Amino acid sequence: MPAVDPHYLWALGHGIMLTSAAYVLLQTVLFRPTPTKSYKLAFTGALLSYSIVVYKSLGRPQLNQAWLRRALVDENVQYAILALYWWVAKPVNVSILPFATFSLFHCLTFLRTNIIPKFVPPPPAGAQANAQAQRPPVLLETVSRKIQLWVKGNYDVAMRFVAYCELLICVRLILGVLTFRQSFIAPLFMVHFVRLRYHASPFTKSAISNVNTYINNFVVGKPPVVVNGWNTLKRVISTWGGAPLIGGQGQGPAPAAGPGAQGAAAQGGRR
Repeated sequence: MPAVDPHYLWALGHGIMLTSAAYVLLQTVLFRPTPTKSYKLAFTGALLSYSIVVYKSLGRPQLNQAWLRRALVDENVQYAILALYWWVAKPVNVSILPFATFSLFHCLTFLRTNIIPKFVPPPPAGAQANAQAQRPPVLLETVSRKIQLWVKGNYDVAMRFVAYCELLICVRLILGVLTFRQSFIAPLFMVHFVRLRYHASPFTKSAISNVNTYINNFVVGKPPVVVNGWNTLKRVISTWGGAPLIGGQGQGPAPAAGPGAQGAAAQGGRR
C-alpha cells in the first residue's frame, strides 16, 4: 500500500477543521446546543495538521533540553498545545474562530497550488509556447489567480481578526469563571497563550495596544473604583510571567512566518 503524502494529510486536517467549524458556528448562530462531536472533530483536524507541521519543522520529539527549548518557542507547537487543550476542555465555541481562519487560508492555498494544477496542465514548451500564452485563460486558471489575489490581499486582515478573536476568547473565559460556567484554569491557560503570542506576533501586540488605548480612554472620568480596578487588572496582566506585556518590546516575526506559513512548512519541512 503506497504511503500517503503528509502534505495531503496536512490539508485533510485543515479541511476537517474548516467544515466542522462551519457547522459548529452555524449551530451557534441559530442558538442551538453545541454539537460536541463536530466540535471535537474540528480540533482533531487541527491536531492532525499541526502535528505534521511540528514534526516536519522540529523532527521526532526528543527528551532533551535543546529540543524542548526549540519546541516551546515554536508557534506551531503553541497552537498544537492550544488545540489539544480545547479538544479535552469544555467546549467554547468562539475558540474555533482562530483555527478556522487559518484553515480557510490553508485550504484555499492548497486548492490553488495542488488541486487546480492537476486539471490545468502547464503550457507546452517549444514553438507552441507563445501561442499557448496568447490563448484566453480558462475558468480554473482565472479561479486560481483570484484565490491567489484574495489570499494575498486579506492575509493581514485575517491575522488581525485572529488576534482580536484570541482576546475575545480571554474575555469569554473570564466571564465564564465569574458566572461559574467555566473552570478557572481556562482563562489562565488562554491568557498565558496570548502572552506568548504577544512576544511573537506583531498582530497580537497591535491588538493588545489598541484595546489598552480604547479602555484607557473609556475609563477617563469614570468613578475611582472603575479606574483603580482597570489599573489593577492591567498591572496583574502586564507582570504575569515576570515580563512586561502591555507596552513591552517583544520581537515578532514577519507575518509570513506565522501559522499562515504552515503550508510551506508541511511541504518543505521548514518555514
